[in-house]
Amino acid sequence: MGQKEKLIARLETIPRDFTFDEAETLLGYFGYYRCDKGKTSGSRVVFVNAQHKTKILLHKPHPKNVLREYQIKQIIFYLKQEELI
Repeated sequence: MGQKEKLIARLETIPRDFTFDEAETLLGYFGYYRCDKGKTSGSRVVFVNAQHKTKILLHKPHPKNVLREYQIKQIIFYLKQEELI
């Protein structure tokens, strides 16, 4: 099982310690790239997939790097919607 499959399996369990960095890596496997929304965006980050013409908006967690449950569910929703998982 490769890194991509391990991250998908981990994501689907909705773990309490899934990090923003893991999410960024996983989304990168599906062709999403990080695009900060600009100077005034604060912690808002957009992941864009040019091929699917989709965007996933997330707030970068702080002070810890761990995503909240609703963010993990949001990522799962979008990836399933695009039939990527």
